[in-house]
Formats: sequence, C-alpha cells, structure tokens
Amino acid sequence: MKSLTSRRARAIVVAFAAGSLVLTGCSENKGTSSDKNAKEDQKGAAAQAKPVTYADAAASTGPAEEVPGAKTGGTIEVYQEAGLSHIDPGQIYVSDGGQVANLLFRGLTNFEEDGKGGTAVVGDLATDSGKSSDGGKTWTFTLKDGVKDQNGNEITSADVRHTIERQYAKFIFDGPTYLQTWLSGAKYREALPDGGYGKKHLPDSVLATPDDKTIVFHFDTARPDLPQTLAMPGYSIVPEKTDTKEKYDKAPVALGPYKIAEYKVGKSLKLVKNDQWDPKTDSVRHQFVDGWNINFGVTESTQTKRLIADQGESKNAIQLTGSVESTQIQDVVTDPATSKRTIKGYAPYVQVLNFNLDRVKNKTVRDAITYAVNSKSLIAGEGGVYGGDVAQNLFAPTLPGYEDSYDPYGRLATPQGNLEEAKKLLKDVPAAEKKLVFAYANSEAGQKRKVAIEDALTKVGFDVVSKEVDAASYYEQIGKLDNPYDIYISGWGQDWPSAGTVVTPVYDGDQIADGSPNYSHINDPKVQELIKKALTQEPTEASKTWQEAHHYILEKVNPAAPLWYVKQFQLYGSNIGGARYSTESSYIDVTRLFLKS
Repeated sequence: MKSLTSRRARAIVVAFAAGSLVLTGCSENKGTSSDKNAKEDQKGAAAQAKPVTYADAAASTGPAEEVPGAKTGGTIEVYQEAGLSHIDPGQIYVSDGGQVANLLFRGLTNFEEDGKGGTAVVGDLATDSGKSSDGGKTWTFTLKDGVKDQNGNEITSADVRHTIERQYAKFIFDGPTYLQTWLSGAKYREALPDGGYGKKHLPDSVLATPDDKTIVFHFDTARPDLPQTLAMPGYSIVPEKTDTKEKYDKAPVALGPYKIAEYKVGKSLKLVKNDQWDPKTDSVRHQFVDGWNINFGVTESTQTKRLIADQGESKNAIQLTGSVESTQIQDVVTDPATSKRTIKGYAPYVQVLNFNLDRVKNKTVRDAITYAVNSKSLIAGEGGVYGGDVAQNLFAPTLPGYEDSYDPYGRLATPQGNLEEAKKLLKDVPAAEKKLVFAYANSEAGQKRKVAIEDALTKVGFDVVSKEVDAASYYEQIGKLDNPYDIYISGWGQDWPSAGTVVTPVYDGDQIADGSPNYSHINDPKVQELIKKALTQEPTEASKTWQEAHHYILEKVNPAAPLWYVKQFQLYGSNIGGARYSTESSYIDVTRLFLKS
C-alpha cells in the first residue's frame, strides 16, 4: 500500500506517518516500548500476515453483514491535516485516498474483514473473487447485474477495459502499476501510449471483453495474487462515458454508497448519499449516515483536543488517517471513558529515511547516516509504545518473512543512534559529501521530524539543509526522479501479505519513474535478478528469495535507513457507532460507521 500519508502510508499505503512526531522523550508518555511490549505487539501483528482467502459468489452477494445496533441518519465529521493528493481512482495509492475511495468507488474485487484478523477477497462489482485457469495465467470475472454509477449508467465490461487501459496514459502517474506491468511489461506505456482513448486498445490476447458482463485477463505467467491486486483503490472503476482525463481528479463519478457534493481542494470534501448504489450488490459497505464532512487543515493536536473534549460536532467525528497526538496520549489512556473511544493495532508500514542514490552515491555516507539516526526520539514523538517500535530492517512485523533478529546496523541495541560508529565512518569523507538536503512535509509531524533528523545528523558532522515541502503533495515531490533532495522520509506497507509487494514496487529498478515508490532510485543487477527469480516461484520458495533480496538490499546497497515500525492509535467521538480497527487499511474501518443518535 503506498506510503502512508500523513502518508502511507501509500499508506500505503501505503502510504504514507500516521502520527505526529516530536523530538524529545522527556514526559512519561513518550518512552519507547520495551522489548517485551514490542514482542507482544509483534505477535498480534503476525495475524495480519495470515493468507487472504478468496470468496465465492455466495460470500460476494450483498447486502453487507449487519452491524449490531446500527442506525441511519446524520453526518459524520472527519478531521484530517493534509489535503488529498488525488481523488481520481487511478491516481490513488496512499492511505488517505484509500479511506475516501472505499466510500466513493468500487472495483472488481474488495477486501472483507471478519473483525478477528481474518480477511477475504470478495467480488465487489464481480460476482465472485475471480476464476483462474491455464495454471493461473488466465483469470475470468463476471459482472453483477444492476450495478450503476451515480448517473444511473449500468457498469459494463467496456468500463472495466477503459479503467485498465487509462492506467497506461501519461497523466496517470501516481497509482499502482502491478496490473499494467503484468499485462504489458515494465515499459507498459509503450504498449498503449494514448491510454485507450484513441482507436487502439489492448489485444484480446491480453485483455478480452467478449460480452458486456465478462472480463478475461491473460498473463504470460501465473498471477495468483490478481484478486488482491484488483481490490486496491487504484483499480476502482472509472466509467468510460464520464471520464474527463486530467480533470477527473477534481470531480470523479461515484459507484459506492456516497458521492461528492462539494470539493474545495485542500479545504473540505462533502459527501452525500449516492441514490444509485444498491446494497444488494455490495457485501462490504453500508450507507448508514446521510453524509460525511471531511475537513482538511486540522492538525493532529487540534483533532485530539476536540475529540478528547467530545463536545458538539466532535461527538460525531473521527480521525481519517491521523492519530492521537503524542503529547496528549496520557490524557486519552488514563481516562477510562476516553480510552474506550479508541482503536489501535499494528500498521503494515515501515518508516525509512530514503537516500536519493543519484545524489548520495557514497555507501559509506549512507551507512553513517543509518547508524546516526535516532529512532528512539522519533518513536517517542509517535507516542512510545502506542506509536511504534524500532525498525531494525525493511520488512514490517505484519509481513510474511519478517525476521525479528535480523538487525545488520544494530538498531535494537542503539535505537538512539550509534554516533561513534557514524563518526568513524565519516572520518575520511570529504566535507562536500557531508552536506545533505533534507525534504520534509510542512505538517506538524514533518516539522518535528525535521528537528529530529537535523539533531542526529549534525551531531556526527553532517551539514543538513532542510527544505519544506507542501504536505498534500509531499509524495508527489519526492517521487519526482529529478528532485533536488538527498534524503527524505517515507513509509511503505504491503499491498497484501507478500514480500513481493514491498520489494518489487520500492526496490525494483524497472519501476524507476516519476511517481514511482522507488524513492531511492535503486537499480541493482543482483536485486533485479532476485526479483525475477522470486516472481516465478511458488510462495514458499519465493519467500526465501525475497528474504535473500532483503538482506542484499539492506547490507550491500543500503538505499534507505530503517527508522520505525508504525502502530495505529486513533480516537473518535462518543456518538460514533460501529468503530473497529481495519487490519487491511490500518485505520478506523469507514465502511461500517453510524451515529448512535
């Protein structure tokens, strides 16, 4: 999931981090979690690495499972600091966009959670999670009857074809690329330069739509993960009749339970009921409330204060991808009534300090930075045990293949940074190579992160020049190949439980492009060789190859310094019903919320 936002996450997110950051750990609520706590939490995180099941037609039929005590009516207020970078589904690959997408859009498949850590892929617009043949090289999906967009137009296979083909267009640069590369290779844009808007389309040997209800994907190798891939927000359907290309990012057409009533970029987004949405066709979403008021520009500290106070409209409010602000965590956890209004869990994100390999070419410098960075102060700012754990490597505890003992830079032993080792490495490095341009987001979290990074690196002899970047477009800016920055923080989480959804998008040289999550621009022949090998192997064999690639990347190349594993801790108003933690999104599950009164 793309880098987490406050991204992630995107996210993942995947992306883009979830919580606010401060430098010092002086108050009692900012200590880093103990090894015991980390181990306990990581046991819980392992539940998120469980294999996803593929559901049949019965499980894919709506309406969605009943939410106990659910009522209808009212408007949910949503607090969010940074604005959305995109609302064109094809451009969504971050956590805040993903949250909103689940209210507005629908794809062929979607994830359905049982609330106990189990996740299934169900048919969303499709009648089931897909049928494979030819050893997994061919996948066939059939559309449900009666699914319409907000304008009353029934969705057909032509809309699915259009959705996939428009991903080849040059103006789509910030979304996932799995499907396009699987169908047409790394240089997929060359296969359909105009994105299907002209007369040329993908051949039936790649993508076939034999009738209005059927879509057939043909791959050159088995793609067992396709149903999970299609469940990503970035592959939500864009109806062909209403596609306005670049302008679609400001006024997309809804298929989900809500549609856009008003959008003021960077300020607010108001959603109202989509009367064309039929709950009988949807096994995941609900339409309990009349609308959603999403308010941007509300800092995490303000969000937390309002939600703790729980007055007026704040009783009906949630945090979208923000977290309880770190300095106010004790106010939340020490008050039983407030503490009951929280959701928490291990997010799939690893926060790292990326090195732009086009600029920071000396591995000795990269290693010195990796030893110097202070994870302890960053995690303290996240809220200590509630915010995260020290990351000793690039794989999150939620990921199959995670090794809790793999710690090549001694991060667990020296979470505050190994300054002596960093200074030793820098002893003979020229002064010019010690000057670093650090990009940071102009959010509360970004501002405090800036202080933490400057403090740690200055102590060992680096000259850090910090450059402020607009928080809403932060990932877009660091995602530019020709960016003017040496180092920048990002977060990445698995798109589904497979190390391939971390190694391939983030460390694959074939993925280097504007908007790609390969933020370090790593392009190493050995890594490429291991990726190609893993992609042709069965999951058990592949996990060993992904592990080998992970070790090589971190030790031999070192494109990014691991900082911390993210935990989620969110607060909501007392009138919010149906709240639970979503292991799929790593935030509050927006698909089932209602107002109690």
